[in-house]
Amino acid sequence: MAVAALARPVTPRVPAPFPAAAVEAGLRNELLEAVKAEAEIKGSALPATATDIAKTAFQVDSLVVVSILCKIEPIVGFELPDSVVRGGGYGSVDSALAQLLPRIEAQWNKRKGGKP
Repeated sequence: MAVAALARPVTPRVPAPFPAAAVEAGLRNELLEAVKAEAEIKGSALPATATDIAKTAFQVDSLVVVSILCKIEPIVGFELPDSVVRGGGYGSVDSALAQLLPRIEAQWNKRKGGKP
């Protein structure tokens, strides 16, 4: 008598959703702190609220942003390549966020199997 082994049903792996809110909050906080520190060094005045600071034209150096990626890596669970940061920096916190978030999400999808 032959005995057939039953294969376990294959359950499709559902990728974890991109933690967009946590990544954005972490980036925003670190970028704002970097801008405040740089403004203090330069003696530049900044608006009173974080929302207004984020909109204010202020050069954010790309090397500073690369160092900020290290603070985001625990949220995404992997090392982010420096290539997610645009060379030359950004003109404001909001412009940095607008460019960085989709690139970080693309890296997430590449590694975690989410939809592109």
